[in-house]
Amino acid sequence: MPRPTPPDERVITRRRQVGEQIRRVREKHNMSQQDVCGRSGIDVATYSRIEQGHSSPKLDTLIRIADAIGVPLTHLVDVRPPRRL
Repeated sequence: MPRPTPPDERVITRRRQVGEQIRRVREKHNMSQQDVCGRSGIDVATYSRIEQGHSSPKLDTLIRIADAIGVPLTHLVDVRPPRRL
């Protein structure tokens, strides 16, 4: 089976932006990573990789994170694409 094509830089940048947004929302709600993981059932190492932008979470995982923090899913992924010059 052929290896999947790695994502281009634009996708990697947006993944990092989503991770940063998740961290901002979590901190705004005065929650630690352990708090979110305990409520969502996500492994701490996995959650940390998501916030750092090293891992692309599945939609189900994003829903579990949003529910654990108590926010709409859109709050976690509300990032603007970079402007083209």
